[in-house]
Amino acid sequence: QLVESGGGLVQPGGSLRLSCAVSGVTLNSYAIAWWRQAPGKEREGVSCISVNRGTINEADSVKGRFTISGDTAKNTVYLQMNSLKPEDTAVYYCATAVQSWCPSQFRNFEFDYWGQGTQVTVSS
Repeated sequence: QLVESGGGLVQPGGSLRLSCAVSGVTLNSYAIAWWRQAPGKEREGVSCISVNRGTINEADSVKGRFTISGDTAKNTVYLQMNSLKPEDTAVYYCATAVQSWCPSQFRNFEFDYWGQGTQVTVSS
């Protein structure tokens, strides 16, 4: 089970930290990724972390602004989002990969369990 939290309304240039509480599996067993879906658009992968391998994959659109991290003691994955832009507005989901490493590309079939999502709105 994955439960996201931390979404909300923020002004452009602001920051938010999303949390994904994972239960049933450990962060060492499967890679965890953040995805997002904006209204009228397809879901897109944002960032993935493999605690097992110590690797991170990020979409070009968020490099330098978003940081993914994992806390194995809390079995929780975070997404620190800085310098937010209106185009970052979306529902953000976390998902478990089907293996312990992050896939080279963000493809839906590489991920099997999803949270319910948390809304992030960037607007003045």
